[in-house]
Amino acid sequence: MEKAYTPSKVVLKRYADVLVKFALNHGKGIKKGDVVNINGPESSKPLFLAVRTAILKAGGHVIQHYLPDDDDRYNFSATFFEHAKAHQLDFFPQHYFRGLVDQMDHVLFILGNTDPHALKGVHPKKIMRRGEAMKPYLNWRRHKEHQGKLSWTIALYGTPAMAKEAGLSPRAYWKEIEKACFLKDKNPVAAWRRVYRDIHAYNRKLDALSPYIEKLHIEGADADLWITLGKKRRWLSGRGANVPSFEIFTSPDWRGTEGWIRFNQPLYRYGSRVTGIELWFKKGRVVKAKAKTGEKLLKEMVHTPGADRVGEFSLTDKRFSRITKFMAETLFDENIGGPQGNTHIALGASYADSYAGDVRTLTEKQKIKLGFNDSSVHTDIISTAKRRVVAHLFGGKTKVIYENGEFVI
Repeated sequence: MEKAYTPSKVVLKRYADVLVKFALNHGKGIKKGDVVNINGPESSKPLFLAVRTAILKAGGHVIQHYLPDDDDRYNFSATFFEHAKAHQLDFFPQHYFRGLVDQMDHVLFILGNTDPHALKGVHPKKIMRRGEAMKPYLNWRRHKEHQGKLSWTIALYGTPAMAKEAGLSPRAYWKEIEKACFLKDKNPVAAWRRVYRDIHAYNRKLDALSPYIEKLHIEGADADLWITLGKKRRWLSGRGANVPSFEIFTSPDWRGTEGWIRFNQPLYRYGSRVTGIELWFKKGRVVKAKAKTGEKLLKEMVHTPGADRVGEFSLTDKRFSRITKFMAETLFDENIGGPQGNTHIALGASYADSYAGDVRTLTEKQKIKLGFNDSSVHTDIISTAKRRVVAHLFGGKTKVIYENGEFVI
């Protein structure tokens, strides 16, 4: 494998500033005294250190979760599943995670995969079972986030293994990260604010149209899918939750999904690679799932409670996205631009903050009534194929909202 490429100190500082002074706290940056939980693998050490330094300089406090890498000699991820018995897969350290969620104001995840196939030989049932056991931690974070007391963001540290998977050299892979995150700009935070201003203009147009939309029809050679937007929905973008992020998305009423869709981009999830995914929906649920590779994992994921339903529908306008190459990482691939932009759905959990109201008052009973989905799974599956999205309005009129990779509203 090629030698790792380490970005310059200037680039790392800019990257850390984007995350700490912009992405966290919904585009406002952290405040003095805020507690930030940093999560990252040892491969991300240069960025991990830069982020911690930026937090300290901003007057924040750090709780760090620094993880060992997986490699040919020490595969920490796979050996856990190899040795863990049923009661160990189900173990949830509730006191630890309850205390962590109570104390932290922000959580930052740095991705840096040293083996994209680390869990290839692990039975998918074990992986899904472990995800179900950890669901309370996710639920507690979401609840605190919806109360306006927690923010989060995810960033990528490029590794030689990821670069190889994407067909790029480590240096070329990092050049894509730098381009996508505006890290060559002297003031990348200002650049992000400019692009979010432009994206939000389309976000507002979609929000204005939403009360009149009954269904969305995704049309293309590889898609004939109907999605019911649902009552009291809004669209989300530019929240700082992902860096980079160019998409506009919402969580539809899962009960109204009908039709079929094919995805031309590989899915890297649960330490495995799944390709050639096709899904068929009836009455809101996946009734058939196929894949050229990794089908066993796909089907096991779909069988996880709530993961046979759509939790997110997303569109990326190619005019805004600075991502033009496959990166073998969903964080980037779900925001790819290219000739046709991208359309994607996520199976599993909804984003309740796409509720067009005060999410702090939204009860679990109301979420169910409105068709917001709940699951331990949230898996984005992406296509860059040519698509058209038509809004079918109440009363029978139609309006094209997305075509040839661009919003047309």
